[in-house]
Amino acid sequence: MTPTAGAIARFLDDALHTSSIPDFPNALNGLQCEHRGPVRKIAAAVDFSRRVLEEVSHRDANLLLVHHGMFWGGLHTFTGALFERLRLLISNDIAVYASHLPLDAHPSLGNNVLLARHLGLIPSLPFAHFQGVDIGVAGDADLDTSELLQRVDQFSREHSGTARSSMTADGRRTRRWAVCTGAGASSETLREARDHGIDTLIVGEGPHHTAVEAPESDLVIIYAGHYATETLGVCAAAAHAAAHFTLPWEFIPAPTSL
Repeated sequence: MTPTAGAIARFLDDALHTSSIPDFPNALNGLQCEHRGPVRKIAAAVDFSRRVLEEVSHRDANLLLVHHGMFWGGLHTFTGALFERLRLLISNDIAVYASHLPLDAHPSLGNNVLLARHLGLIPSLPFAHFQGVDIGVAGDADLDTSELLQRVDQFSREHSGTARSSMTADGRRTRRWAVCTGAGASSETLREARDHGIDTLIVGEGPHHTAVEAPESDLVIIYAGHYATETLGVCAAAAHAAAHFTLPWEFIPAPTSL
């Protein structure tokens, strides 16, 4: 029997421990929009947007799994561009499932652990503590920081991003690293990095002041791109659900250049 969006949502909620992971109010993790169904194909994307919905309908998918969901920008009336998104959902019978911090924090499907492993790093420590839960990962290494930057740059280019870093000296080595994808550079993560002896922090993006403060703590921050660092989790979650329910799935690229 072809599965419903509700059945897939319950499966993902259980797999991602959605009910036990705190998040920002606008995340509204879980099934955000139902449809008549049943599900024919799963599409994965980083963001909920009109161009993503248009591609979902063109590729004959009718369940969209995203990291940043329908309400990420806050409460708005469904007029103008937001009405067009809603119209595309209903007219094409597309359901929407969103997972934000649960997908960042997951030990095997999460953005952070997948990015670390993609870069050849072995996570062994928690990082990025948020309301009782560790969202990121950290670990020990012994490699030239410039080599790590090259790895990140290659990853970013492959995922429609551009890597940058705060100032670093030639010959510097990375001994203890941490990863916090998305908007991972903040005053809180810098403080946590200092407290735990992190010398290299890999994030998606961060405020300008983090690059100013980093050298004063002998910390290098590598900004790999918000979009790029959050492509991995949605693909892993979509593949996980698709395999369980014997469904096709596809990633919908919609880079933001950030």
